[in-house]
Amino acid sequence: MDETDNRLIAALRHDARASLSDLSIRLGLSRTTVRSRIEKLQARGDILGFTVVVRADTARDPVRGLMMIGIEGRGTERIIRQLQGMVEIRAVHSTNGRWDVIVEIGTDTLEQFDSVLFRIRKLDGVVASETSLLLSTRKSA
Repeated sequence: MDETDNRLIAALRHDARASLSDLSIRLGLSRTTVRSRIEKLQARGDILGFTVVVRADTARDPVRGLMMIGIEGRGTERIIRQLQGMVEIRAVHSTNGRWDVIVEIGTDTLEQFDSVLFRIRKLDGVVASETSLLLSTRKSA
């Protein structure tokens, strides 16, 4: 993918329903070029589909947060498997730096959120954690 493809994908993330004409004006390309690039991105599997975000999607988890987790020794894969089995975990990310894993958590209440944090902290091999509540989302992919 080149810079033009990246700009096209960014425009589609902003408005997946934008017309070819709108996209061509926004990107300074011809409609034919925009259509061709979208077709190539789909054919290569870079674009898997288009979606819509509705209000209910963002209200699914009134309490959301990120938990950074430090893991002792070589237990990362085991802990990731345990995290993936928790229904409140929305995503598990491996990372570099101070933390080994970052998880996205979503619950209905603060009490449920606290319970998830407690369960994660009790996992054998978890040696440190830090959690941040997500107060609002300005942009979502």
